[in-house]
Amino acid sequence: MIITNDIKYIGVNDHDIDLFEGQYDVPNGMAYNSYIILDEKIAVMDTVDARFTDEWLGNIKTVLGDKAPDYLVVQHMEPDHSANITSFANAFPEAKIVSSSKAFAMMKQFFNLELGERSVVVGEGDTLSLGKHMLNFVTAPMVHWPEVIVTYDSLDKVLFSADGFGKFGALDVDEDWACEARRYYFGIVGKYGAQTQALLKKAAGLDIEIICPLHGPVLKENLGYYINLYDTWSSYKPEEEGVVIAYTSVYGNTRNAVMLLAELLKAKGEKVVVNDLARCDMAEAVEDAFRYDRLILATTTYNSDVFPFMKEFINHLTERGYKNRKLGFVENGSWAPVATKVMLKMLEGSKNLEYCENNVKLLSALNDESRAQLEALANEISK
Repeated sequence: MIITNDIKYIGVNDHDIDLFEGQYDVPNGMAYNSYIILDEKIAVMDTVDARFTDEWLGNIKTVLGDKAPDYLVVQHMEPDHSANITSFANAFPEAKIVSSSKAFAMMKQFFNLELGERSVVVGEGDTLSLGKHMLNFVTAPMVHWPEVIVTYDSLDKVLFSADGFGKFGALDVDEDWACEARRYYFGIVGKYGAQTQALLKKAAGLDIEIICPLHGPVLKENLGYYINLYDTWSSYKPEEEGVVIAYTSVYGNTRNAVMLLAELLKAKGEKVVVNDLARCDMAEAVEDAFRYDRLILATTTYNSDVFPFMKEFINHLTERGYKNRKLGFVENGSWAPVATKVMLKMLEGSKNLEYCENNVKLLSALNDESRAQLEALANEISK
């Protein structure tokens, strides 16, 4: 893949992986992106996962022939990007490794690798001349690891964005960018909205025409669309109007209430997304909660607590700084229902959440009273 006249793609597609980071379902695989910049000096941008060493080194040789790279720029030390630093250093013993001081410390931790005079430590505002191409380094701490740098090539106006603007999915699969990029962002980067905002502010001062992330496609057109989405996501603003109902149900009675509530909301013209937390992809449910402006949590009281899948879901939300939303609650219990109380307690550290007054209490199953409560909740949470 040709990015510009001087920048080539040398990454790999992974269709054997089942769970990314051991938890995220990736039915369309994953891409580990790496790039090479050809100039008087040659720079390779990041490596790939350990299972693709030979393919990646082969891609470098295909582009360079008998030439050897002068630099490897390591932007991020997560092993899906850093696993082949040692292989690169051994294959190209004259090349230097360029990265942040924190990254070099991690190389020692991960690989017991000390590069000595081959190390080039860079930080905020540092540059590296390749000839015509000037690489400008920008620190991006906690987007989403502390050692991260991103790199701006001022000649071709390319931002190498590390994990920023990444998505799930291999590059040889055609799929909607926003859906899998949103799931990737909120699953992996979402806790670090303030740090992402800081990086976006730095990027706003650069004339960017191409974004080269470490996962997902190279972005060349409509960059404002992608940047605006990242601004929305990292500032915790809802992306769309709509009501997400996330529920758990043991014997189907809570589910019956949820389905009725969904129909009541649809009749009012609301977009409604329903997630059964015991069966859906949890990352998709988290994505939906951040995508839309309203959320209803419906669950049973379970061991004087809430059902485990609901607890997991709320923990995912609070861990990622969930805020700026309106919430309603539906609880069920055959005796001593406390689910709403427990959920409110779990959310008490979250900022700028508005809670509905008309919440719903089921006592085992729907009856006329709880149906009326569902109508009241639907009326209150509708716009």
